Amino acid sequence: MPTCRRKRVVLTEPSDALLQAVKSDPHKPVFYLEQTGEIFDTYEAYAARMSFYRLKQFQCEVTGKSGLDYFQAVESERQEARTLHSRFSESLKPAVLKAVQWQVMGRLDHLVEAVYERFKDRYFKGERVLVDLSGTKYYARVEKVYPPKYSSDTSARDAHKDDDFASGNSLEDEVPHSIGGDLKIPAKDATIRDEPDLYFYWVQIMELEKDKSDKGKGSSKNSKLDKDGELTGSLMEVKCYMMSRDRLSFSKSILRRFIRDCVDREAAVASPWIVKPTIAKRYGVDSIMPEETRKGVENIKKGEIDKRKKAWEDKEGPPTKKQKKMTAAQEERVKNLAAVAERKEREAREKAEKQRVAKEEAERLAAEKKKKKPVRYPTEDLDIRMSEKDKKAGLKIKRPFANRAILPFNAVPGTFETFLMGWNFLVVYGTPLHLSVFTLDEFEHALRHSVADPPCSLLAEIHSTLIYNLRTVSFQRHSAILSLLQLKENLESTGRPDEKLFGVSIEELTAVMADIGNNWERVPLRHTEGREGWEEALLGCLKDHATLSNFPRLREILTRLLFAPEASTAPVSCSSSSRSETPLTPLLVMASTPGERYYALPPEDRIAIISFMCNLAISSKAIHTYMESCEEQLTALRKEKIEVNRLKKQYIEEMNVLLGETKEDTANTPSGVNEDVIMQDLSELSEVSDGGSDSAGKRNSKAKDVRGKTAHAKEREAARARQASVKQALAEHRRLDEEVNKLERRLEGIEREFRKLLGGVRVKPLGRDRFYNRIWWFDGMGSASLVGSGGVAQYGTGRIFIQGPSEFDLDLLRKRKEEGEEDGTLEDRRREEEGEECMLGSNDWAVYSDLDELDEFVAWLNPKGHRELALKTALSKWWVHITAGMRKRLADLNVSAKLPDARRSARTKAVAGYDLSREPYMLWTNRRAVNYAS
Repeated sequence: MPTCRRKRVVLTEPSDALLQAVKSDPHKPVFYLEQTGEIFDTYEAYAARMSFYRLKQFQCEVTGKSGLDYFQAVESERQEARTLHSRFSESLKPAVLKAVQWQVMGRLDHLVEAVYERFKDRYFKGERVLVDLSGTKYYARVEKVYPPKYSSDTSARDAHKDDDFASGNSLEDEVPHSIGGDLKIPAKDATIRDEPDLYFYWVQIMELEKDKSDKGKGSSKNSKLDKDGELTGSLMEVKCYMMSRDRLSFSKSILRRFIRDCVDREAAVASPWIVKPTIAKRYGVDSIMPEETRKGVENIKKGEIDKRKKAWEDKEGPPTKKQKKMTAAQEERVKNLAAVAERKEREAREKAEKQRVAKEEAERLAAEKKKKKPVRYPTEDLDIRMSEKDKKAGLKIKRPFANRAILPFNAVPGTFETFLMGWNFLVVYGTPLHLSVFTLDEFEHALRHSVADPPCSLLAEIHSTLIYNLRTVSFQRHSAILSLLQLKENLESTGRPDEKLFGVSIEELTAVMADIGNNWERVPLRHTEGREGWEEALLGCLKDHATLSNFPRLREILTRLLFAPEASTAPVSCSSSSRSETPLTPLLVMASTPGERYYALPPEDRIAIISFMCNLAISSKAIHTYMESCEEQLTALRKEKIEVNRLKKQYIEEMNVLLGETKEDTANTPSGVNEDVIMQDLSELSEVSDGGSDSAGKRNSKAKDVRGKTAHAKEREAARARQASVKQALAEHRRLDEEVNKLERRLEGIEREFRKLLGGVRVKPLGRDRFYNRIWWFDGMGSASLVGSGGVAQYGTGRIFIQGPSEFDLDLLRKRKEEGEEDGTLEDRRREEEGEECMLGSNDWAVYSDLDELDEFVAWLNPKGHRELALKTALSKWWVHITAGMRKRLADLNVSAKLPDARRSARTKAVAGYDLSREPYMLWTNRRAVNYAS
């Protein structure tokens, strides 16, 4: 049984309610843990137990391995038990188990030692042993065991030899070693009464023991083989000193593992070791304790208890003896002593009470003092309350309004999120999908495109590249048809008719589906031909990949793709329709084709199709290969970033050294130094001329003039050298500064590349605000770039999105709400700081699309909180690219807004004075197509 913190793991018993339910409600659903056989009445109890079993805190009781979960520990014990039981001799097992049954020994090691000493020289019929014959060991099998009474009668042993081996009968009814293997008999008495040296064994030689040390010794090896050839298969009579067991089958460690695996013991004092019932039954060990043994065990237990009791009494002192009857004076004295003792006890209680009150007061004061301690920032965001000082400093009280209404397809819950995730997948994995980048606005307008002429190239390329990718993903033929037929059978089995959808039954739908898109995985959807036939290939892809379980809207979408209304009841434009308008859809009574009907699908259905295909494409080999490539490149970028930072630090240190040397040289060459030297020489010359004769003055004048010129030349030479050194240092400083600038530009490039590659592995929000709202920025990830050729800003969404808190974060908010807020409830604070209309649920989205809104949002963030400090840091890091993308998008929208918006949803081929093909989403070209020719 595995152990946890040195204690055996006890399986959970069924609750009383479950046991009662077996009788009253036998069909009650329960939660069954198959590995352990435990049963739980609630999922919470089941999950808690499973979580406990999955913790890496269990230990295999047999091997001692730790750091395992419960199931790994059980499997380890089972594997060790299988190995152990396969090695341990079957003939020896019953004798060992009978010997340990009902034994009272405190430690398992003492029991193992006793068993080993009793059986190390005793062998049983059928055992595989090693026999030493003149220094050569052979494997042999014990065929017959002769007790000591045959030790002096060779003829008696020979007389039974042939009959015994032919019939397999025993020489006598008693089991060999029955006395020597009985642990209740002292070891010395057992050896005298059943001496192992007096046993004789007939063994059959099987083969020579393999000896690795004989490699290369040809002569000795051949002689042994010859001898082995003569002995193999022969019968020999041997004694115990000539025999031994393989250490892999019998040793103290293996014996200990075998006994521990087969026996158990209660925790009470002096409890006997008991062979487990199933094992005892298998090996014929008596499971009912004999009366004599039971009495002996009770006596041992009683003696052990008395011994412990005596030891305790010795430690505590003997009990007080019964006192004699006291006199009146003695009684009075006892009363006085009792009164004194009572008074002292009362005083002690009063003193303890005063100390308790003083301690509580000290703790209260300490708690108040601790509360007054200054808060260390950053801290938990919700613990921060805006002060008057913060308000005067310009910190925003209320978060700026984040718009939900302008988000596309946000009228139907969950549709915008599906639309956004679908776009993100197509852009991030554009390289393995061979799909050029397109903006979120272009994707939105393409999904609203509702005319077949001119066709939308973006829709054709998206669906075609996904179809090509899904050809490599395993699928089941006609899975959609089978799923629909199963739905029909379920309806009929429950007594409900086949309810028509848009006037089309399941039978009619499957009949039309049977002949369309059957060869979708072989249709050549060529880029040069405009991906002609992609609509039929799309339907074939859905037929083989989709079911009602993985695509709940399958029947609705297939019906709209394959059936059309009558011409007189043709619906109005459904480009802006939602699922709430589905009941207004006219009956679809005319069979049609996907090529004719796709552009009549509402955008919600198109989004559902693309989302379903993207979810399938994640498991494709191309996507997995790309993700692995991203991981490898991320590792290379991390190493390069470390090296670039190291070089940058080295260059900056060299620049600082050069700057210090330049300042030092400049300080050592003050202006006017040459002039001072010249003036000093001239003054000295004048003084000498005045004090001497004319001839002496001339000589001195000449000497000084020479020295002055020499000193002046040296000064000028030193000044030129210093000036050259400074000039060279400045040049080196400029060179290093240029290198540092190059490295900084490379670091910026590494950050952009890191964002692109990280987007191909996982997409994470920029951060969370104080109320756990998630802030998303999706630009510059995967195959998209933040900077184009020539440094032009590029964008994918050009916006900052806000998503409500996750379910986990909402639980944190609820917990904090239950604990209560010091200054009002959490809901009141959210209304004050977010606004009633801006409070988002877990699936709600809003957007900031204007620079002023984003500036106000950043001003609202409080850097004193952990989350908002991290969010503000992330926004500052990418601020240049975020704002550049927003400006670029607004400029593009202004250019596109010159024409009326109604043109995008027109179902007619053209509007007067307007060419639909000039729309930005219609001008998009897939330059990454496999057969694209620029």
